[in-house]
Amino acid sequence: MSIIKVIIPAYNEADSIAHVINDIPDIVSEIIVVSNNSADDTEVNAKNAGATVLSEPRKGYGYACLKGLNYVAKQSTIPDVIVFLDGDYSDYPEELTKIVDPILKKDIDFVIGARVKSLREQGAMTIPQIFGNWLATTLMKLFFGAKFTDLGPFRAIKYDKLLALQMEDKTYGWTVEMQLKALRQKLTYVEIPVNYRNRIGVSKVSGTLKGAIFAGIKILGWIFKYSFKK
Repeated sequence: MSIIKVIIPAYNEADSIAHVINDIPDIVSEIIVVSNNSADDTEVNAKNAGATVLSEPRKGYGYACLKGLNYVAKQSTIPDVIVFLDGDYSDYPEELTKIVDPILKKDIDFVIGARVKSLREQGAMTIPQIFGNWLATTLMKLFFGAKFTDLGPFRAIKYDKLLALQMEDKTYGWTVEMQLKALRQKLTYVEIPVNYRNRIGVSKVSGTLKGAIFAGIKILGWIFKYSFKK
């Protein structure tokens, strides 16, 4: 039986984190919540819901993901699949089975949960998010022939393939870095349409002008870096 571990970066998600954890299917062997300098009850609520809780004081989505991966690397049991999932309850954690199925049943390396318009609650994605996704995926199609339509955070990847990517981004560029490196290393990938709803609480990235601008700069920076990389 495949070993699946979930990594959830979380910054001040006290009101949502237990909902996320409780809705994750039983096929997962461990849920790892990385509190990214949270100042509320995120850690307590995550522990009470049954998750392994780590603390990463350096702010940044990538920092939190790397902290989770560092923890996994030190365990005696190596997972087969890593799933990344946000802690704001905008994704539907019960759809994790759809995300991992192509890996478990078809030997696909990498799966993105695509937040398609028909399955997206009104207002769940901001205009900057929608435009940023369109621009990033359009550029990836232009430069690399990619078939991505989204930079969705709900994603699964074979653990050995993930290690080979040598992920390094510490902040907003984590998702696009993974997709670009997957393209460069010729991983097999698919997108699976997923439902998406309005998050609990306020977004720390798309909910602020500063966050949206810096995220956009970081994403475009990774794309152009790889466009000219030999």
